[in-house]
Amino acid sequence: MKKVLFVISALTTGGAEKSLVNLLNLFDYSKYKVDLLLFKHEGVFVKQVPKEVNILSIPNTLKYAFKSLDSGGVRKLSSLNAGFKRYLGTFYTRLRYYNNTNMGKQIRWNKFYRNAIKDLPGEYDVSISYMHGEAMYYVADKVHAKKKITWVHNDYNADGFDKELDRPYFAKFDRIVSISDECVKIFSDIFPDFADKTICIPNLTSSSLIKKLALDFLPNEYKEVKATEPKKQILLSIGRLSSQKGFDVAIQSAKVMQDQNINFIWYIIGQGELKEKLQKQINDAKVEDKVILLGTRENPYPYCYYSDIVVQPSRYEGKSVVLDEAKILAKPIVVSNYETVKDQILEGSEGIVVSLEPYQIAGAIIDLLNNPDKRLQLRDYLQKHEYGNEPLIEMYYNQIN
Repeated sequence: MKKVLFVISALTTGGAEKSLVNLLNLFDYSKYKVDLLLFKHEGVFVKQVPKEVNILSIPNTLKYAFKSLDSGGVRKLSSLNAGFKRYLGTFYTRLRYYNNTNMGKQIRWNKFYRNAIKDLPGEYDVSISYMHGEAMYYVADKVHAKKKITWVHNDYNADGFDKELDRPYFAKFDRIVSISDECVKIFSDIFPDFADKTICIPNLTSSSLIKKLALDFLPNEYKEVKATEPKKQILLSIGRLSSQKGFDVAIQSAKVMQDQNINFIWYIIGQGELKEKLQKQINDAKVEDKVILLGTRENPYPYCYYSDIVVQPSRYEGKSVVLDEAKILAKPIVVSNYETVKDQILEGSEGIVVSLEPYQIAGAIIDLLNNPDKRLQLRDYLQKHEYGNEPLIEMYYNQIN
C-alpha cells in the first residue's frame, strides 16, 4: 500500500481547498494510505475530510511559523526560533512587499522560514503539494519522498510570483499539474524547461453529490427575500475576499444597478483579508441593503441552487470550481473575461462573458433579469450537459503510481 502525503495551508473556502476535499472523498483507501498535513487546522472543509485520511499533528516549528506563540511554543528553543522568524519575516515582507503578497511570502520562506522549520519525520512514496506557494516550498525543502508533485491552481502569470525565486523549487518536483489547458500553456511559456513535466488534470467535481447537497435546505436569508413584494432577484458570488475575485468591482456594479432602481440583492459567500475594506466600500457606496457579505458557509450549494444568477467578477482564475458547480446546478452565469475563462464557459450558451468593468457587469445582469427567456435558454443548455467528472480520478492515480 503506497504512502501518500497531501500538503495544503488550510481548508478554508477556496477552489483548491474544495477540489482537494472532493478528491479525498473519491479516493480508494484500499490501495493508498493517505496523510494530510495542514499548516493550520482550520477551515469549513476540515469536517468534510473522510475518516480514512490521517490528519497529521502540525510539527512545532511549522505550527509557530504560521501561528502566534503560546505557552507551549516558548518551552522549546526551536519553536521559539520559528515564532521569532514569523514575527520578523512577516514584519519585513509586509513593509517591503506590501503591494505583492505572494512575492513577500516567497522572500519570507527563503530568508526566514527555510532554516527555522525542521524536516517532516518519515518518508513517503509520493508527496503532493496541492497548492503553489508555501505548501510547495515546504514539500520541496522539508518532506522526504520518492516522488514529488505540485499543483498550480491559477494563471501563474497573474499571481505575482517571482519566477526566478520559484524556478529552483519547481525543479525539485517530478510532476507539475495545472487545472486547465490554458493554465498549462501559460506556465509552460514562462518555464519552457519544465514543459515536459507539466500536465493538465481538471479539478474533480461530483455532480450527484452537489445536486444532493443543494436540496438540503432553503437558506434563511433567501426565505426573507422571497417573502418580499415585489420579489427581489437574488445574485450570488462565492470566493475568497481577495483582489483576485474582483468583489470591489461587484460592489461598483451593484451601485450602478441601484441607481437604475433594479430590485435585487447580492450575496457574497467567502472570507479573506479584504473583508473590512469591502464592507467599508459597501457602506460608502450606500448599498448596504443590496450587497451582503455572508462570510463562510459549510454547504454553499443551496445558496447557489436557489439564486437567480451566479456572478463571478474575477481578475484571473485557473479553472473555477464555483463555475463548474454553478453549471451543474444549471444557474445562469455572468463572468468576467479573464484569460482562462474560455476553457470553462461557452459564451452565450453556458454563460455571459463581459469585461471586468462595473457598467458592463451591471448591464449583463440587468439584461438577464429583464429577459427570462434568455435565462431559460441558458438553464436548458446547462441541464442537457454533464459537468461532473468523477472518472477523471484515474488521471490522479496515474500520477501517484
